[in-house]
Amino acid sequence: MPTKPRVEWLAKAGYAARGIVFLLISAMALFSGFAGAEPESKSAIATLLEQPFGRIWVGLIGIGLFGFVAWRLAQSLADSDGHGSKPKALAIRTAMMGSAVTYIGLASFAITHAANAGGGSESSGERGLAEWIMAQPFGSYLAIVVGFGFIVGGVVTAAKGVMRKFEKYVHIPETQSILTLVCIYGLVARGIVFAVTGILFAYAGFRVDPDQAGSMSDALTWLRDLPFGSLIYIVVAAGLAAFGIYNLIEARYRVVRGPKIAKLSCAML
Repeated sequence: MPTKPRVEWLAKAGYAARGIVFLLISAMALFSGFAGAEPESKSAIATLLEQPFGRIWVGLIGIGLFGFVAWRLAQSLADSDGHGSKPKALAIRTAMMGSAVTYIGLASFAITHAANAGGGSESSGERGLAEWIMAQPFGSYLAIVVGFGFIVGGVVTAAKGVMRKFEKYVHIPETQSILTLVCIYGLVARGIVFAVTGILFAYAGFRVDPDQAGSMSDALTWLRDLPFGSLIYIVVAAGLAAFGIYNLIEARYRVVRGPKIAKLSCAML
């Protein structure tokens, strides 16, 4: 039996941790006012911290998310999924790197709060990113570009579900076809939230006001304000739970061809 942990173990732990976070986000969205927190990732972790054995659960989630970061780095730097080096493949791998950076922040947030038993959420990652971007030269234009990037990411995520492209890597047994439908639903819902976040981000760039940049909570609120918004809100919020289950399904059935940690370390040098 290998003595060194493989990226496969870290990837599956990471998917499980991300799945739990999204299930908590969905619960807070569907049950408005749950623990007085907004339905977004840091609030979900801070809320869990206040529950029995919260520090243990949050610490485990933080460790799992760091595993997810390692897997994203393997996908991006070591090309574990075999995308190649063509322009489209490089765009996918760059997106994986962006995901790694995002989850480094969330994992650090979880570990720090588990260690310090600190409650309460901080400002959303999207809004904090907007503040940083707009502080740079030509920041408002860059914010618009990032916003459109979110929109494209949302469309790609939804298409991944509708066109069932996830089945290339997630091999669900034919007897569990209901799980495939859950994956499709979850990816489409996540794509919608991604796209709306991008719209709010681009709008913040147009207004040159980082406070206009939206978090996941803001995106859901925006959807609720649309015609028939209450129904749309419930469908999408429940879809985030499906996305959480999708991650748990990945933790079980995802094909991980990742290199060992040593190989990933070489790729990073």
